[in-house]
Amino acid sequence: MAPVSLLLNVLWILVGGAWMAFGWLAASVIMAITIVGLPWARAAFNIAVYTLLPFGSKAVRRDEVTGESDIGTGPLGVLGNIVIVWFLLAGWWLALGHVVTAVILAITIIGIPFAWAHLKLAGIALWPIGKVIVPA
Repeated sequence: MAPVSLLLNVLWILVGGAWMAFGWLAASVIMAITIVGLPWARAAFNIAVYTLLPFGSKAVRRDEVTGESDIGTGPLGVLGNIVIVWFLLAGWWLALGHVVTAVILAITIIGIPFAWAHLKLAGIALWPIGKVIVPA
């Protein structure tokens, strides 16, 4: 990890990254308990790790990395992302947590890059299936 990414990740953890990563981890556990939510549990766990250390990595569609469409990036992935189970149990409150944190951080000039990262994560919270985390 580059020194700048390391510094930004440490600051990120201090200004809201840790509690949102915990939220993603909790969402992962909730999805795993429901059994039906196992595909979302795996995605939520991967994004929890990304939420803890976002600088130096990025989330992209899996088919952009592999060059092939799969179940998570095709029509079933779209259906999986908009299904009520994910949206009600985890998606909306994770997105809301990221947006609220972004608004609070955007008040200061120093917090703007962190606010932007939270807004990107809010979008991922609403559409987690079919994403993969890759080095930036």
